Amino acid sequence: METVEMNSVSLKRPRSEDDVANADEIKRQKISEKPKTGNDSGQSIETVTEQPDKSLLEDTKNEIIPNEESEEQEDEELEDSDEDGDPESFADMMKHGLTESDVGITKFVSSHKGFSGILKERYSDFVVHEIGKDGRVSHLDDFSVPVDDEDPSEETFTVLSDEDKQRLEELQLLKNKETSVAIEVVEDTKEKRTVIHQAVKSLFPGLETKTEDRDGKKYIIAYHAAGKKALANPRKHSWPKSRGSYCHFVLYKENKDTMDAINVLSKFLRVKPNIFSYMGTKDKRAITVQEIAVLSWNPIFFLTEQLQRRLTTAFAHLITAQRLAHLNKCLMNFKLGNFSYKNHPLKLGELQGNHFTVVLRNITGTDDQIEQAMHSLREIGFINYYGMQRFGTTAVPTYQIGRAILQNNWNEVMDLILKPRPGAEKGYLVKCREEWAKTKDPAAALKKLPVKRCVEGQLLRGLLKYGMKNIISAFGIIPRNNRLMYIHSYQSYVWNNMVSKRIEEYGLRAVPGDLTLKGATAVHIEEGDVDNYTIHDVVMPLPGFDVIYPKHKIGEAYKKMLVADNLDINNMRHKIRDYSLSGAYRKIIIRPQNVNWEVVAYDDPRIPLFTTDLDKLEGKPLPVLPTDGKFRALKMEFSLPPSTYATMAIREVLKMDTSIKNQTQLNTTWLR
Repeated sequence: METVEMNSVSLKRPRSEDDVANADEIKRQKISEKPKTGNDSGQSIETVTEQPDKSLLEDTKNEIIPNEESEEQEDEELEDSDEDGDPESFADMMKHGLTESDVGITKFVSSHKGFSGILKERYSDFVVHEIGKDGRVSHLDDFSVPVDDEDPSEETFTVLSDEDKQRLEELQLLKNKETSVAIEVVEDTKEKRTVIHQAVKSLFPGLETKTEDRDGKKYIIAYHAAGKKALANPRKHSWPKSRGSYCHFVLYKENKDTMDAINVLSKFLRVKPNIFSYMGTKDKRAITVQEIAVLSWNPIFFLTEQLQRRLTTAFAHLITAQRLAHLNKCLMNFKLGNFSYKNHPLKLGELQGNHFTVVLRNITGTDDQIEQAMHSLREIGFINYYGMQRFGTTAVPTYQIGRAILQNNWNEVMDLILKPRPGAEKGYLVKCREEWAKTKDPAAALKKLPVKRCVEGQLLRGLLKYGMKNIISAFGIIPRNNRLMYIHSYQSYVWNNMVSKRIEEYGLRAVPGDLTLKGATAVHIEEGDVDNYTIHDVVMPLPGFDVIYPKHKIGEAYKKMLVADNLDINNMRHKIRDYSLSGAYRKIIIRPQNVNWEVVAYDDPRIPLFTTDLDKLEGKPLPVLPTDGKFRALKMEFSLPPSTYATMAIREVLKMDTSIKNQTQLNTTWLR
């Protein structure tokens, strides 16, 4: 169940710089209705591949919004706007954040000398293409829709007024006592009447139409063909038998979160977001391309008139490729294409991975250093650490909250989430925390929050509802995936530290006592078999009740680390079932596939250095780059499996700390 988690890390321009971006840059942030639009707005952030249900929930600044199948992201809360905050610069505020060593990220596998570079100076410097379970890389390269004789014409979508559509929907869903709706034909021609007939039948399945003369005027009369029974079989009335029930399409988005995009589509189509499915969520600060599926028709059988009236959106409109393609005229920052009909939805984690195209700007390495770094990445790989975005960006790391949950220390959980903390936060969050520290009054602290959906707001609402003596129930108001994110963060923290110890102790070779996978089962490598394995076969466990541990020193190190945290490695079951950890296994070293790179020179940091799928569809050529520009950039491509962090691959190339604390300082220096 893994997917992509794209997160911003580092290399972010301070907000003030974004605000002064020039006009033509701002224009490019919008993918306009015309097929010509590109996109480029410089911001630096990172991306990864993570597990589908863990959203990094800390309401921090604008840097890390993890997703991975980070399912429901609180983007509104995570956005950075700190009107009421301290005038302290973002870089100064981030001095309170984590560094890589704080979360166990300390080792490298390559021997080359590191160099510096700026990742995501522009979000368009980071492009992710999803790799489906069949190994096919998702691309947006076709805006056409599948041709079907029963598809309505383009005029079908505009011939009815909003008022007509409202009345027809109420008739269709039996929401009033009318038995028919009359639509006057203003321009009375046979062609016009035909289009109106088609529009009613295609957009409002279950309705039939006829033409009537009334007082010398022509009217199209819409009615239920067989009364309430007409709703019983929607396919009979509106869906070709040969067509699959799901419309699959490619979603291309720029600087937009997956769930944001789906919510926008839902509003335009007047349906609920849960009829959309996907293999993994992609984060906001990048250009991403992925497959989405939407339930195109819903064969609901209406049992009673009461049920008919309650399910007001069950039928609302069929979601055809034509309707989706029509939305491209009004969508900002994303486009839809490559439409097809299939008989199945998509499932979280079904992807094979993601293909990344990354630009590192203003690099300092020599050609030899870059060649050595990229050859090492291709031949050896990188340590499969959990990236910084897994642990939050403020002075209270998410793994500390996870540890308190596992310790059953609920007062500590409450305190860690709500107490004042230094660093980058919105002004209203700062005021909320100060109020909490002063009064310990959930109602008073909640009044300081204009947005109640953040984790702090959810916990405070829970405390209001259940009282200060029932923190467990209060914490339970937070969505399950977000609660589990904390304990998964603790598992990741332990894993990172143990892997660093393993590499320090035994290097990059398999040794007796290591673990490897036989199918889905972990087994120990025995002395006599050790020559049959390499470091690429070795896995390490995330702590839990259903895993085994290495038989060498690192097995003991796991126990010692958990004992120091007042946890028992032999008893990882929690009295609350949700917080019991079964554990899992993760490869120590990942070797990326399809690794390619190129060094280019450039003068203007605002100019894109490669073409996107949308650029290619619009026929936009690459800008002509100088052969002897002021700056150099490393363009790199590689593919990674699910639950693998691209930031960690880039870290191995640069040999730099990818924490926001470190990278913000680098980017701030670069901007001076």
